[in-house]
Amino acid sequence: MYLKIKVHPNSKADKVLRKSDDTFEIFVRAKPVDGKANEAVLELVSDYLKVPRSKVRLLRGANSRNKLIETVS
Repeated sequence: MYLKIKVHPNSKADKVLRKSDDTFEIFVRAKPVDGKANEAVLELVSDYLKVPRSKVRLLRGANSRNKLIETVS
């Protein structure tokens, strides 16, 4: 499954908002430095979908707020 995600790094709290079936808005406390925000997003997505972290990977948008993530079931 492919997920379109808009990320808000350096937020006050970690939060996942589902906009539609495949679109999310994610707020993470991590700063966008050295991939920390990306890793926080992947952790939040895996927790939200209740899948292991190893089944979630970033396909596009490593340096952007708009990301495409793939989950393998």
